Amino acid sequence: MKIAMVGSGYVGLVSGACFADFGHDVVCIDKDQSKIDRLHDGIMPIYEPGLAELVGSNVAAGRLTFTTSLAEGIKGADAIFIAVGTPSRRGDGHADLSFVYAVAEEIGANLANDAVVVTKSTVPVGTGDEVERILKDSGTTHKFSVVSNPEFLREGAAIGDFKRPDRIVIGAEDEFGREVMSAVYRPLFLNESPILFTGRRTSELIKYAANAFLATKITFINEIADLCEKVGANVQDVSRGIGMDNRIGSKFLHAGPGYGGSCFPKDTLALLKTAEDYDSPTRIVEAVVKVNESRKRAMGRKVLDALGGADKARGKKVALLGLTFKPNTDDMRDSPAIAVAQTLTDAGAEVAAYDPEGMELARPLMPDVAMVDDPYAAIEGADVVAIVTEWDVFRALDLKRVKDLAKAPVLVDLRNIYRPDDMRAAGFEYTSIGRG
Repeated sequence: MKIAMVGSGYVGLVSGACFADFGHDVVCIDKDQSKIDRLHDGIMPIYEPGLAELVGSNVAAGRLTFTTSLAEGIKGADAIFIAVGTPSRRGDGHADLSFVYAVAEEIGANLANDAVVVTKSTVPVGTGDEVERILKDSGTTHKFSVVSNPEFLREGAAIGDFKRPDRIVIGAEDEFGREVMSAVYRPLFLNESPILFTGRRTSELIKYAANAFLATKITFINEIADLCEKVGANVQDVSRGIGMDNRIGSKFLHAGPGYGGSCFPKDTLALLKTAEDYDSPTRIVEAVVKVNESRKRAMGRKVLDALGGADKARGKKVALLGLTFKPNTDDMRDSPAIAVAQTLTDAGAEVAAYDPEGMELARPLMPDVAMVDDPYAAIEGADVVAIVTEWDVFRALDLKRVKDLAKAPVLVDLRNIYRPDDMRAAGFEYTSIGRG
């Protein structure tokens, strides 16, 4: 089959490369000429483990191409995926659908054959209805179906998630849409990947409900971590104890500085706005959003406490290890590190930071933070070392070297990657999340 992927960002590029690896002919389309030029040169616009190799092999095999021309890219395509951004709209928190609708209008104006138009972008309930209206109003004489097919990709593990999915959700309103989408995903049927056919609006809501639920689990265990600190309990043991219950599960029960990234922050906000529009409040999600935002600066205050308090922070140095919202990505969107760094610099602390992949994107977001090329360069002369993102490179720091370089052996572990007893035995003043 021929597949057109409109949008060559995180979702579009990963999905397009994986579809090509399944044997489909895929054209990735993007208006950004510089991005397309870089892709032609084998330069990825994002960091995702294994993506450069996957793209390169499928380009070499002739199954994956890139263009800036939507009209050329969609010509002859059986399925046209819309995978453009839907950021939070400035001012009200609604999902900004202007890019989705602009693409729909351009598809309608250039549709040259029967095709299924698929919203891969995360969109609120009813977006597919509007895309369908736009296509009808375009006057196209070709048969089309509008389908919802949300993505469930974790940054840092996206290729594996696409090829071995927990589920494939397809929201279709007619047999044409179901037939084409079944053919698109046929390679995964061989692996017995579960596929769920629903109505289009149900599919759109599944994505938001899934992300809101996962955000709720993260926020819940973070609040339990705070309680553990008050009562002298260990949040990691609490997590294991409740996670062993199959009804709860162990995933997303790791205490930390709060969630960030490209999905959870904007999707929880968008769900709240949809619920408000339909006069069906989601109080739990509302609380999750509020608690998560306040937690990020609270983690900055935890680092300040290790300096002796905000009133004693001025002129002292803090080493921040890890800036991205999670490891194995360069994504800085809504990263807790941003709020942590801002809290520290607001108090007058000097901050030096290192991240294996995120510093280029972090620089404009943290203008008062010194970016260095090595974790030990950040640690040198530091009054406090704070681990904010659990990159593997930070899991086996040379603790003797850390003590020798730092002004004081004080470590704040916001990801609980070290054992308190081991750190104290090594001579560190050690603070973690939800552990004595």
